[in-house]
Amino acid sequence: MPIFGSRRGAVRLAPELDDAALGRVRKQVQGITSSGITGILVDQVEQVLAEPGPDWDRRMHRLTVLARAADPAVAHSWQRRRTRLADPLLLEVWCRMVRARWQGEVADPAELAGMCHRAADLAPDDPAPWIGLLAVARTLRLPMAEVLPVWREATARDAWSREAHLQMLGYLSPEECGSPAQVLDFVDSLRSAVPPDAPTAGVELVALVERHLRTVSGGGLSALMASGQWSQPRASAALDEALDAWLLPGHLTHAAALADLNLLAYALVQANRTGQAAAVFPAIGGRVTPWPWGLDGDAVQQFTHWQDRSTL
Repeated sequence: MPIFGSRRGAVRLAPELDDAALGRVRKQVQGITSSGITGILVDQVEQVLAEPGPDWDRRMHRLTVLARAADPAVAHSWQRRRTRLADPLLLEVWCRMVRARWQGEVADPAELAGMCHRAADLAPDDPAPWIGLLAVARTLRLPMAEVLPVWREATARDAWSREAHLQMLGYLSPEECGSPAQVLDFVDSLRSAVPPDAPTAGVELVALVERHLRTVSGGGLSALMASGQWSQPRASAALDEALDAWLLPGHLTHAAALADLNLLAYALVQANRTGQAAAVFPAIGGRVTPWPWGLDGDAVQQFTHWQDRSTL
């Protein structure tokens, strides 16, 4: 992660965050169909996914970013070229899961699960196939008894996988298969065990932002008073702890650190702590994440508005 500075960067959406190599490949793969894929592009995608080696956090970040940019047909074409490689299978799984989230349903989940199992056989140390299975299970609303073994397989390979924890957080949400109490228990278990600089450092803040959004979407008096949730002891402590630690040089080194800083700035704005958000915006360097800024309108416009307001 770059050294934090006070100068503002050009404000733009940056799905790759500060991963320049990933950004270059993402731009090349975006909009390409299977008929347009070339051997050179296949080599570049392979390289960008293979380069992190056993840095599972970086690999997972690259995989999910490419999946949001690529057409599933591209991954399928890649599979025909590399039949004994797990990554083409994983890219197609994640491409199709991204589209399932957009469309509200997953096509042929049994096929996707089978692809995850084949990828697990080809790359037994990689947590990504098991995190893919978590995503499939989440979409199908499978019972906890079927989800927990998959969760254990994923976290046995990467104990503090950000993506695995976010998938489980979504599964436990009241909108899916859980409840507010289950989300709270999950976050409590993290607080008691997770290292403060782990890739999962922002998971509690994700849960708090989602609780805030849930309250706002409910309307009525509760929605009008939603900002008060941030003054409650748990939420206030989470913001204070993040402010104290996350801006220290070298503290956040995981692949999605800038996404967590975007989340922190957004949460501070929602908590009416814009003066403290002013310290976070420079660390982001203008690299905007669609979530959560896009929840209130155009993400770049919202980010710019609150960045400017925080310095008044």
